[in-house]
Amino acid sequence: MEEKSLKERTAKGLLWGGLSNGTMQLLGALFGLALMRLLTPGDWGKVYMLNIFATLASAIQESGFSVALCNKKEPTHREYNAVFWFNILVSAVLYVILWFSAPFIANFYNEPDLVPLARFLFLSFVFASFGTVQRAYLYGHMMVRETSICGVTAMLVSGLVGVSLAYMGFAHWGIASQTLTFVVVVQAMNWYYSKWRPSLNIDLRPALEMFGFSSKLLITYIFNILNNHAFSVLLGKYFGNRLAGIYGTARKWDDMAAGTINGMVIAVAQPTLAHVVHDTGRYVQVFRKMLRFVCFVSFPALLGLGMIAEEFILIVGGEKWAESGKILAMLCIHGAFFPLNTLYSYLAISRGHSGVNMACTIGQCLAVWIGLIMLHLYGYGMIEMVIYFITLNVLWLGIWQWWAKRLIDLKWHWAIMDILPFLLFTLAILISVWWVTQPIENLWLLMLSRISLSVVLYIGLMWISGAKIMRETIGYLLHKKS
Repeated sequence: MEEKSLKERTAKGLLWGGLSNGTMQLLGALFGLALMRLLTPGDWGKVYMLNIFATLASAIQESGFSVALCNKKEPTHREYNAVFWFNILVSAVLYVILWFSAPFIANFYNEPDLVPLARFLFLSFVFASFGTVQRAYLYGHMMVRETSICGVTAMLVSGLVGVSLAYMGFAHWGIASQTLTFVVVVQAMNWYYSKWRPSLNIDLRPALEMFGFSSKLLITYIFNILNNHAFSVLLGKYFGNRLAGIYGTARKWDDMAAGTINGMVIAVAQPTLAHVVHDTGRYVQVFRKMLRFVCFVSFPALLGLGMIAEEFILIVGGEKWAESGKILAMLCIHGAFFPLNTLYSYLAISRGHSGVNMACTIGQCLAVWIGLIMLHLYGYGMIEMVIYFITLNVLWLGIWQWWAKRLIDLKWHWAIMDILPFLLFTLAILISVWWVTQPIENLWLLMLSRISLSVVLYIGLMWISGAKIMRETIGYLLHKKS
């Protein structure tokens, strides 16, 4: 009965996580299309160059406490309250520091008009600090449906704000306002659904006691951010805001697609794996099933996007964004493997080895930054940097698997058997579809033909081949026993 309950909760979490992230990415795509038409690569580049600072500040104020609270079987009000006030205090201090640092950031990029934009955009992590505990409460109680509603509502409202301001001529201020509005709305919704409320009896000691665990997560988050934003900083510094905008826009579409699957993983991986952490045999079974599901969804979705990337960008953005299409086609390889890396990282966290997660992330980040800087010093351009970034991130999955073998004795051939068939199956279908549709010249017809043929062939051949994960997924969606 307990196993059935866990299976149902996990399936429900994956379903709601998928629907939520799918809806959010769809809304984000629609608003993104409108903004691409209204704005230039330079407008996007200005915001992308600042994102790393706001994201780092947000990670520092959160300090890994969301996962630390979730890892506790029954967090107390005293622990929730300590984290709530700690986050607000830290965010206030960080905002003051960044307010005075804005001119130095602008000088680093040689963009004087970044000063007011930075001070406005940095308000996002201040507002986010008021909802960290509320979000942890929803996450820990696996209230995926409520979390989904929060995200979708915030995406809809913020998207309307961003597009409206861009249409009225506010350029990059529209993108920044969209970001800030999203944070404000999602925190308000988190408060609405969460039953926990703070008190004025402030005692930060429980937060400091959790800091031993959460600090490792914090360091991990920081290096993850540095890894993900390396291009926005280096391209902005070396090549200016236009090229940063070209890459950033391609990365945004890749992140939106990968984020749909990654959101499903994040919604259920850590609480589900933590639930079976004391039964290694069952733990391995649950992890492998999640691994197969992620491959089943991620490979066709992201590699399929890569196949139509150039046509898609030309249709929605026009010739001014053509370079982004080529970059997106390449980045989709990274996006296909990104949710797998996330799943492996939650394996380490749920086993109580946040230090392993931290070490792997630091090593990967250092390899990215050193490699990209060296490529620039030797005269290579953005394309070579992107190839290096993708190759490194895909190969790093082997590092995660090495640790999984040590932590839960997950055999290498098991992992290969769970991953490789879905990858090869997807590649065979996409290459065939690409070759067959080559003669089509109309961009719309070419893109739609490739999408429809790929979907029909993938689902049809998966069903005919008797793929268990396919039947279980459809069975759940139809409320049948798998």
